[in-house]
Amino acid sequence: MTQRDVVFPPGRQALYERNRYSPAIKSNGFLFVSGQVGSKEDGSPEPDLEDQVRTAFNNLNAILNEAGCTFDDVIDVTVFIVNPEERFEKIWKVVPEFWGNAPHPTVTAVGVTWLYGFQFEIKVIAKLPEATAN
Repeated sequence: MTQRDVVFPPGRQALYERNRYSPAIKSNGFLFVSGQVGSKEDGSPEPDLEDQVRTAFNNLNAILNEAGCTFDDVIDVTVFIVNPEERFEKIWKVVPEFWGNAPHPTVTAVGVTWLYGFQFEIKVIAKLPEATAN
């Protein structure tokens, strides 16, 4: 079995161990980040949708930073939205606070019916900085 090079953000390792998954894995010059939701440190959701999106991005940024990346290193994004017809505009109003300048990463948006009590989730693939010369 291949050894996984796992990245844990500060203060959240217990949450990932309890739920039995890795927050991110480094592999072949890339960082594969598990879906991040707007959870507080105890795992509970932020009640306000915009705060939930901001917290999801902050949780994502903590993982990126721990791996030596920023959102500028992100090349592919997948977002999951519960009831996107109702929530997309409110969510996408928050995104520019974190997204950065063009060129933007690729994006796939998926409407879902359930996200474990959350309304928004974001997962990304980033190019690790030491691998950008490849």
